[in-house]
Amino acid sequence: MKPGDARETALRTLYEADQRRSPPDSADLEARAIQLVSGVWDERHQLDAAIGAVSSGWRVERMPPIDRNILRIALWELEHRTETPVAVIISEAVRLAKVYSTERSGGFVNGVLAKLAADRTKR
Repeated sequence: MKPGDARETALRTLYEADQRRSPPDSADLEARAIQLVSGVWDERHQLDAAIGAVSSGWRVERMPPIDRNILRIALWELEHRTETPVAVIISEAVRLAKVYSTERSGGFVNGVLAKLAADRTKR
């Protein structure tokens, strides 16, 4: 499974769990997708706090669920997959937003992740 496929699988799984408000079912997923799903789900409150801190005018719980989960996945990758270039993580998140959400979501996701990535490099 390519990294992009794992991200898409993780997005679908996390979106479903978010909508059901119950833990995700990752029984039939590939290892890379399982790592994303379990990592994001376990840290979603911390991820949401970081996302909310930089997304002026948007509370995380009011964001479209697709955008919220794309941001969670990308931020989790920024923090835990340091071997993956930041530009790749952001580019993939923007691509997912354009495919699965609205055209405007791509810009929104890009802006929030650019701020998060900048904050991460200052540490």
